[in-house]
Amino acid sequence: MNPLAYIGRLSLDFLAEIGRLAIFLRNALLSGLTPPWYFRQILLQIVRIGYNSLPVVGLTAFFTGGVLALQIYIGGSRFNAENLVSSIVALGITRELGPVLAGLMVAGRVSAAIAAELGTMRVTEQIDALITLSTNPFKYLVGPRILAGIITLPLLVVIADTIGIMGGYIVGTRSLGFNGGAYLKNTVEFLQLGDITSGLIKSAVFGFIIALMGCYHGFNSRGGAQGVGRATTNAVVSASILILAANYIMTSLLFSG
Repeated sequence: MNPLAYIGRLSLDFLAEIGRLAIFLRNALLSGLTPPWYFRQILLQIVRIGYNSLPVVGLTAFFTGGVLALQIYIGGSRFNAENLVSSIVALGITRELGPVLAGLMVAGRVSAAIAAELGTMRVTEQIDALITLSTNPFKYLVGPRILAGIITLPLLVVIADTIGIMGGYIVGTRSLGFNGGAYLKNTVEFLQLGDITSGLIKSAVFGFIIALMGCYHGFNSRGGAQGVGRATTNAVVSASILILAANYIMTSLLFSG
């Protein structure tokens, strides 16, 4: 094959995919921001996305906070800076690790589930049946999931931040010999409101990305069971990559000063 033709074909396919995603994004935003809203579906998706993700997010945050405290203590001991453990753990969890790890864990669980569910509905013509019944599939299927993702991810991150800091506290007091009262005092004095709100802003964007990628790949899946499998894989991969890219962009914007 002509290598230039191959590169051109890839470029055209990439631009076409960007265009399809942009159109889908416009329709998804219109479905989520304009009535009617299916509140029963929104509450159902909040339970599926948020409540059912609590165990994996909580365990991830706890062990991340514990290992972060241990590594900071080991590294800080080389410079006699062990007293910074509580401050750096709180800062790292609230600004970066809490939102990013919660987003990646939920992306692996929720994006795959959404893509599989909508992909199955697509290949079994259930979405076409909704259109036949004069039901807008974007408002009934896509809008509730995106709204639920935006609502639940910040709540999950609040819980993840709390559990992660407590994981660092337990490791610091039980294994590293820190005084519990002093550890909590340093944590509260060092944290600022901006550290927490920045993580919540990130998590809302991550929730939007997770739901959007799951809905997009599931809604546009083709080719039977194999197409559903591809949609599931693509949803998780694209959501994870976009979360990391969006995290870098938002970190540059929020903390550039």
